[in-house]
Amino acid sequence: MTPVTVVEATGVVMRFGGVTAVDGASMKLRRHELRCLIGPNGAGKSTFFKCLSGQLTPTEGEILLNGESTAGLQVHEVSRRGVGVKTQVPNLMNGLSVHENLWLSARSVGTRTRAEVSARVDALIEQLGLGPHVWTPAGALAHGQRQIVELGVVLAPDPWLVLLDEPAGGLTRDEVDRMAELVKDLTATATVVVVEHDMSFVSAIAQTVTAFHQGKILAQGTAAEVLADEQVRDVYLGKQHGVHK
Repeated sequence: MTPVTVVEATGVVMRFGGVTAVDGASMKLRRHELRCLIGPNGAGKSTFFKCLSGQLTPTEGEILLNGESTAGLQVHEVSRRGVGVKTQVPNLMNGLSVHENLWLSARSVGTRTRAEVSARVDALIEQLGLGPHVWTPAGALAHGQRQIVELGVVLAPDPWLVLLDEPAGGLTRDEVDRMAELVKDLTATATVVVVEHDMSFVSAIAQTVTAFHQGKILAQGTAAEVLADEQVRDVYLGKQHGVHK
């Protein structure tokens, strides 16, 4: 059986004035695929990510989610189509507990009963290992725990497409390993796109990798193929220190 394509970007161009940040990027994502977007600072990967999530509307080209165009949709409208996004900007309510943050996100699915919301929150607490912190105010959590809770908030509505912007940022090595396991597990229920510059994290999680350079796609393929590509190594791997976008 041919894998089902659930995300299709064709000829995506994103210009800011005279600057072309993304220059004709095209890719297809299959159901339950885990795709990493890599590239040096200014390569276009974060801009392309924002086009996928609805944060930016492409200057040219088309993005289809489950066969439907995202043209003209606002971020919340893309979200309602089953897309969960974790950006680098914190999305937790610091004065509320972990449980309350998860509850509000799970409750955003208007068709759920109170019992279904409670069941979803309980399942997330178990899945993410948040039991010891469930009644802790989000603002009192250490950075690594906040990252896990933010992931839970993204997952609470059960998105079929999960977009994660540098989920390993600022984590300790043990926390990176834990995040890698959590992200890999997401493919049981969702297609996952990760923007990341931590190459050990990419190597640990990626099924497929797209490398951006100067707004264009430089290479696409399996993680092993792309990470071994001489051009990719020249433009990115040799310059990864200090790269954050």
